[in-house]
Amino acid sequence: MDDSGIVTISQVKKLLAASKGLKLKSASRDDKYRWLEDILKRFKFFNVGRKEKGLLRKYMEQMTGISTSQLTRLISKQLLMGVIKASWGLRNKFPTTYTKKDMELLAETDNLHGRLSGPATKYILEREFNFGDVRYERISGVSASHIYNLREKPAYRVKSITVSRTKSVQTSIGIRHKPRTGGKPGHLRVDTVHQGDLNGVKGVYHINLIDEVMQWEILVSVAEINEAAMELAIEDALKGFPFCILGFHSDNGGEFLNEKVAEMLNSELIKQSKSRSGRCNDNALVEGKNGSVVRKLMGHWHIDRSYAGEINRFYMDYYNTYLNYHRPCGFATITVDEKGKRRRKYKTYRTPYRAFMALKNPAQYLREGVKLEDLKKTAEAHSANGFAKLMQAEKEKLFKKVLPKGATTFRNGGLVKDLRRSTAE
Repeated sequence: MDDSGIVTISQVKKLLAASKGLKLKSASRDDKYRWLEDILKRFKFFNVGRKEKGLLRKYMEQMTGISTSQLTRLISKQLLMGVIKASWGLRNKFPTTYTKKDMELLAETDNLHGRLSGPATKYILEREFNFGDVRYERISGVSASHIYNLREKPAYRVKSITVSRTKSVQTSIGIRHKPRTGGKPGHLRVDTVHQGDLNGVKGVYHINLIDEVMQWEILVSVAEINEAAMELAIEDALKGFPFCILGFHSDNGGEFLNEKVAEMLNSELIKQSKSRSGRCNDNALVEGKNGSVVRKLMGHWHIDRSYAGEINRFYMDYYNTYLNYHRPCGFATITVDEKGKRRRKYKTYRTPYRAFMALKNPAQYLREGVKLEDLKKTAEAHSANGFAKLMQAEKEKLFKKVLPKGATTFRNGGLVKDLRRSTAE
């Protein structure tokens, strides 16, 4: 539409009265914007009176079909910038911080460690960068909460791998109370994890021992839980702790509350205690580790007890070292509000070794023959991911031996669940 002949307000007024329903048909939005610029300049819009501005606005709305609010914004742009331009494609965007390579590194770390919590994973990423792997420079700065967002990205998901109660026994062995640690290491929580029955055949047993303060964890495997086997297994497990053992707390299972185990503990001057009736949280720490550590590693498949020796060697040579020197644990900060209610918040994540070294004068807790230099040497021999790769490779070799045919297949170091679930629970 060519309206160059309309140059006065009176002409605009007459045109409005005679052209109701008339609209400007333009090829594009830019044509409308150029026409609006021409009208604003031709009639010196910003210098005319209020009544004249109203007529001109009505004229522009009617001819372009633009809403009143949008026209107001466009007029403001003309006033401030001297030109009306489309804002499409000019909006603010968050910059892309983490690349596809970063997400692949996160997936690799999760695959190696079994996809830990955000804070624990952040700890490992920071440690990898501090260990000298420059690939982790950018991803090591990710927040614990943003890790969960990255795990939803396609680049991550392509690379990622997404894993019985004991009967009570009436016995006078052990004191029935909750252990009091006083913030010192050496107070163990102990439990048994059974690998299940299959066609009436018993599976292997895992003995899980964990220090309540440091979360230092030792796993051993036995074919049976009779008194003789348990005595030897526990004696070997206690040697895996670098500090002196002061307390030994279990549930009321007969595998721990027997004369041979009690005699062995007494000879080492270790106090034995057991869970109280109706207090299910007395042994909650080791019960939680049974699921997050033992079951996550070994699953619920039936494993014949003849493989107890090979599993035990894997624990002693690789997995216990991984747990205590390379796998971070959450340590609770306990606060008490004005009503006396205790609240736990997990803000601190570190490996049990780092937790032990953070104690004031940790050397005073070491058992005879153990030196801090030896612990440091073990911790710094590998990065977290470096040792996890070694552990995963040995785990794959072990599982190819011990699991029944057809029970699992291997995919990027992970296990695919067997349809034949055992009666481990």
